[in-house]
Amino acid sequence: MRLLLLNPNTTEALTERMASVARGIAAETTVIDAITAPRGLPYIATRAEAVIGGAIALEMLADLSAPYDAVIMAAFGDPALNAARELLSVPVVGLAEASILTACMLGRRFSIVTFSANLAPWFEECVAANGMGGRLASLRVARQAFSDIDLVQAEMTAALVEAATLAAREDGAEVIILGGAPLAGLARRVAPLLPVPVIDSVEAATRMAETLALLKPRKAEIGSFRLPDGKPTVGLPAALASLLGGGG
Repeated sequence: MRLLLLNPNTTEALTERMASVARGIAAETTVIDAITAPRGLPYIATRAEAVIGGAIALEMLADLSAPYDAVIMAAFGDPALNAARELLSVPVVGLAEASILTACMLGRRFSIVTFSANLAPWFEECVAANGMGGRLASLRVARQAFSDIDLVQAEMTAALVEAATLAAREDGAEVIILGGAPLAGLARRVAPLLPVPVIDSVEAATRMAETLALLKPRKAEIGSFRLPDGKPTVGLPAALASLLGGGG
């Protein structure tokens, strides 16, 4: 099995961290390739940035030459997830959606704990878009700043554990999701410190991508995820225009 982990932001260190976590939990027979956005933002934290990163991700998918059995959209908040599902014939899995669905199989209500207040509105909307607003106990932000996106875990682990503990003890969360690509790999380290299960979004997405790939679902011919009708395009890269079913 061959999976693609696509990071729609420009921080190579985050891609490497997520790829390491994904390879650590994947089956021995699964190959995971990881790619990083060639332009855009160092990390995605707002709705506008998500739209930009999502558009770049679609260009990256259009440029692929190797076949994959499934794709992981490796940014929490799932930019362009459904757009990619429209265009590709293989399963596409998002970090947030995979985490939310996994959490709902482990407890009645879940909380998302993250590292930046800028992320909170976007993540809340992501939960609602997945129809799980009624099962969200809270969205808590760790009360500490970070100096660099690649140092979030090193600088904020204690504050994240504190926020997760409060979510469980005060908000009624029966499962904790650590939200954000910089937190990949942290769940296993802090799990013994928390009173409820904690989910790593990259681990959840990787195993879900493997499962969907094994199911080998056909591409929908009707409904909202069928291939779009082709139409002429103006100024788009040729590969993306072709993926959209139109011409340049």
